Amino acid sequence: MRKKIVAGNWKMNTDLNQAIDLAKGIVAAQSNSVAQLILCPPFPFIQAVSEVCKSSLIAVGAQNCNKNKNGAFTGEVSVQMLVSLGVNYVIVGHSERRTYFNETNQELAEKVVICLEQNITPIFCCGEQLSERNNNIHFNVVQTQIQEALFQLNAEEFSKIIIAYEPVWAIGTGVTATPAQAQEMHQFIRKVISENYGTAIADNISILYGGSCNASNAKELFALPDVDGGLIGGASLKVTDFIAISASF
Repeated sequence: MRKKIVAGNWKMNTDLNQAIDLAKGIVAAQSNSVAQLILCPPFPFIQAVSEVCKSSLIAVGAQNCNKNKNGAFTGEVSVQMLVSLGVNYVIVGHSERRTYFNETNQELAEKVVICLEQNITPIFCCGEQLSERNNNIHFNVVQTQIQEALFQLNAEEFSKIIIAYEPVWAIGTGVTATPAQAQEMHQFIRKVISENYGTAIADNISILYGGSCNASNAKELFALPDVDGGLIGGASLKVTDFIAISASF
């Protein structure tokens, strides 16, 4: 059975005290959710959030990493640094990184590899722009993102990946993919994986939905056969909303 996952991407939000309070609130409110909960705070607050979560079942992730182990890369954060802070997951290739920082599939492939080398689970993001969906090339776009960034991995390595489908047109807009659209793309992603790695691996990869997923629509989305949870943005900044989403399975 595939792992159910709800990951909160806090993006560039909260200050230190707010991050600690938010993490404490989530830890205190968590129930016996069937999902693995992951909190991804901004870099400066990872250690503090890790400290809050260390006695719970909640894991801590980072929102990005550098593709190099170390060196003269001013302002960057390596995977080794994240490991030392208790991080278990890293979001790789979020659409905001692709859009604002021009991250390419080739660069993301390197980030995935270095995460796996350090026993960190990459949450690899893929998804199309609205214009690409309107031009009916959304399947090609997502397939290319996955193939160029992930298909250099062997089967054992690939089996450790989490994929998050995030239709870019639904991120932060309040617009959500319809259940039919979400299921169609998740099913397609699983088919692409199956064609390269086989059905057994494809059927065991967790594929999350990201894109204005909230407490109101999570239950319907998570009930879809190929949706295994969510990568949550704005709704992860409120304890009640995040907990409600995590209880939507």
